[in-house]
Amino acid sequence: MNWRKSSYSDGGDGNTCVEIAALPARIAVRDSKAPARATLTFPAPAFTALIDHLKEHPWSEARTSG
Repeated sequence: MNWRKSSYSDGGDGNTCVEIAALPARIAVRDSKAPARATLTFPAPAFTALIDHLKEHPWSEARTSG
């Protein structure tokens, strides 16, 4: 599997990130600081919808607006 880490993970100590890997019909997600632990997989369309939602409604903005 070809794991990719976000380019945003370089800040701070660099270990608070997830990695993703594209599979034929799914996206795998794992914790970058514990790669041997459990991996989550999502159907590709559901993962794409999640990413699109996060781009429209960033967590940091939602957290500071309330």
